Amino acid sequence: MSTEDAPKDRARLRRKRERGSHDRAVIDAILDEGLIAHVGIADERGRPVVTPTLHARCGDTVYCHGAVSSRTLRALGGGAEACVTVTLLDGLVLARSAMHHSANYRSVMLFGVARPVSEPHEKLAALRAIVEHIVPGRWADIGHPSENELRATTVVALGIAEASAKVRSGQPIDDEEDYALAAWAGVLPLRSVAGSPEPDPRMPAGVPVPGYARDYERPPAR
Repeated sequence: MSTEDAPKDRARLRRKRERGSHDRAVIDAILDEGLIAHVGIADERGRPVVTPTLHARCGDTVYCHGAVSSRTLRALGGGAEACVTVTLLDGLVLARSAMHHSANYRSVMLFGVARPVSEPHEKLAALRAIVEHIVPGRWADIGHPSENELRATTVVALGIAEASAKVRSGQPIDDEEDYALAAWAGVLPLRSVAGSPEPDPRMPAGVPVPGYARDYERPPAR
């Protein structure tokens, strides 16, 4: 599936279009690897508000969650127009010229109107998807939300209809005359690496570290 055929105006790529894509495979891969989504809305006074949140993609839908007191999620559930972004930083690009320093990255922007998730089974499934998105295999080992916890949590769903991806990779691109400069140029690769698990001191003795924590990596092994 691809959104390439008819990107909506808000998702249409304008600047650096050669880095952009409406291909769903590209969009889905970034959403699935990223851990933090930034949700942007305009508040009741028209002021921009951006809130970081955990998310998960299930097919054509992205779920975000937070406390019922979150004004951002409350506005989303009330029909506010939303912009959701997920960004992965892959490296720092050091050029010969200050003006051509950059970063290698992969990012997605989603636009649309979210819907509140109130049906208990979908809400629980969305929270399970978020937990499994963070640490695959975790849901089976933990206590699941109570009715009170579900009531205290807001979940919203945003369809992947208006979406675009942008990717920069490779070496710096300097002006031709700057290639003669003696300054070092290249890429400093960056990646997320998990450290050794640190047990909670209140955990009973003898509980082993699960494999999904001991061998954790991002993106998760498939």
